[in-house]
Amino acid sequence: MKIMDTVALQGAPLAQAQPSGGAAQWMFFAFLFVGMWFLLLAPQRKRQKAQEKMIQELKTGDDVLTTSGIFGEITNVRSDRFVVKIAENTKVEILKSAVQNKVTKS
Repeated sequence: MKIMDTVALQGAPLAQAQPSGGAAQWMFFAFLFVGMWFLLLAPQRKRQKAQEKMIQELKTGDDVLTTSGIFGEITNVRSDRFVVKIAENTKVEILKSAVQNKVTKS
C-alpha cells in the first residue's frame, strides 16, 4: 500500500510558484522611503532650518554657546563668522556654524 501512495504522489503535478509582480516590490520600497522620510529626514530638516534661523538672528551683545562648549558674548558680526569675547581681553573668531545655542540671560 505504501508503494502505491508514493507512486500516486509522484504522478501528481506540483504546484507552480507564481512569479510575483515587480509592482509589489516597488510599492514596498516606496512605502519604506516615505516612512523613513517622515521619521528621520523631515524632523532633521526642521531642526536644521531652525538652527539656521537662530544663527541669522544673532547680533552683537548676544550670549552664545559654541559646539566646543565655550560660552561667550558676540562683539562683532562678520559675513561668515562672529567675534566672540570669552574672557576679559580675550576675543576669538568663530565660524557662524560653530554656534550651537543662544544663551538667554536669566
